[in-house]
This record gives sequence, C-alpha cells and structure tokens, in this order.
Amino acid sequence: MLKFVLTKIGMAALVALTVSFISFILLFMAGDPAIAIAGEGASGKVIAAVRSQYGFDRPLLVQYFDWLIRALSGDFGMSFYFKTPVSGMIAERLPVTMTIGFLGMSFALLLAIPMGVLAAAFPNTLVDRLALGIAVVGQAIPSFWFGLVLIVVFSVNLGWVPASGTRQWTGYILPMIVLGYYATPAIMRLTRAGMLEVLSADYIRTARAKGIKPRRVLFKHALRNAIIPVVSLAAVQLGFMFGGSVVVETIFALHGAGYLAWESISRNDLPTMQALILIFAMFYIAFTFLADVLNAWLDPRLRTA
Repeated sequence: MLKFVLTKIGMAALVALTVSFISFILLFMAGDPAIAIAGEGASGKVIAAVRSQYGFDRPLLVQYFDWLIRALSGDFGMSFYFKTPVSGMIAERLPVTMTIGFLGMSFALLLAIPMGVLAAAFPNTLVDRLALGIAVVGQAIPSFWFGLVLIVVFSVNLGWVPASGTRQWTGYILPMIVLGYYATPAIMRLTRAGMLEVLSADYIRTARAKGIKPRRVLFKHALRNAIIPVVSLAAVQLGFMFGGSVVVETIFALHGAGYLAWESISRNDLPTMQALILIFAMFYIAFTFLADVLNAWLDPRLRTA
C-alpha cells in the first residue's frame, strides 16, 4: 500500500508541475501583461517601462521558474488590479468556495447513491423510472436557470431562504442544491449501473442462497464493490465544482474564489489568474489522489493494477 501511495504522489506532483507550466505559458500567450497594466492607450515608452519594472522582458522560462519558486512558498505576487497580495485575497475567498463545494457534493451523494441503489434493486419499475427521470432533468437544465428559478420560488415568493450572501448559514442552501443537483445524474447512473452488475454476480447469489437478509446483501456486500467507480467520479465532480463555481457564486452573489476568478479574467489580472488556476488544479489532483487511495483500500486488487 505504501508503494502504491508513493507512486500516486509522484504522479500527482508531475501533473501539478505540468499544469502550472502550461497555464503559465498560455496566459502569457493570451496577451501582453504590460499592456494590461499600463492601459490600452499607453505609449510604447510607458509599456516598455512597465515591462522592465515587472520583469516581463526576461525569458519566459526564467519568469516561470521565478514564479514557481515563489508560489511554492505561498507568494503569488501582487494583484495588478486590486493592488493587494494575491495569496491574501485567495485565502479570504476560498472558504466560501470550499463550503459550497463540499455541501454540494454531500447533497449529491445523499441524493444520488440511495436513488441509484433503489433503482438497481427494483429495475424497470416506477422507482427505477422516477430515479432516471430525476437524473435526466438534472442533466438537462442549465445551472444558472435552475438557480434563478430557486431564487424566485424560495426567496422572492416564499421568503424561506435569502437570495444571496453568506451572512446567514441559510445563504448556502440554494447554492448547495444547484451545485449538488448538477452532479447528481452522473453519480446516480453510475451507482445504478454498478449495482446492477454486482447484483448479478455469483457471490451475491451465494449470499442470498445462504439466507442473508436482503438489506445486508444489498448494502454490505453489493454496495461496497459497486461504490468504487462512484468514489472516483465524485472526486472528479468535486474538482469540477471548485473550478466551475463561478456561475453559482455570481448568481447568488457569493464572493468566493470562483467569483474572484471571473473578476481576474475580466480585468486581465494575470497574477490572480495564475494562482487560481494552480490552486483549482491542485484541488482536482488532490481529490483524484484521495479517490485512488480510497479505492485501493476498498479493493486491494487495485494496488497492483
């Protein structure tokens, strides 16, 4: 198990390094940061002075390694637009994104896994069709439209929860539902498919023949093996939630890291964009790594795969 974990750590570090290099190069290719700082109407002399001041006239690889060394120590530089340390802004806003991300994934798992298990336990019945219908609807409706509908119904008309902000814990309810419902269809269908496959296995038939209670067979013997691909999918979906929370944070006026990403992109704030890309990528890589380790613990055969 230790060898498996160390191998995965090495792969994760290599992926993170590759992502940081590619994102750094692509952001510089998207436009001249010196022009973004000096302004579109700035003279060539002013742009050259800005380029020299910020070190943009150095070779690109030198700039990358200088940024990487500082980033590894938590220093992402100063924001071109906000004129404050990028690390401080991200540290202030990241808890909001993490909160709605974990809440959204918890909502998705609590909704999708029981639906998938019930759909597999009662295939081609009303329960199965209802679960599949909920999944299809969740996949079809856009997140921004669903969020606006929830605001109109539960905030404007009923007044049960606030429409925006995080001053109260109830402000996280609607964003949690929007994010979680977006991830529910894929998790539900994968759970259902895995359960159907496992329930037809020989060891399940043997367990039933021994007189083991159906509930014990379903949840202890079948779900343990069917849940393995769901763990990997949940890790990927959680990474998507963190990186793609900009829509939800914008709709519900949540000033998290996703909204900060939108602000930095619209204002061409290069240091903030670079830092957020790296942090979101690190979350994605970390969740995938944890999913691999958890799957290897659930199924020892994966350790030698």
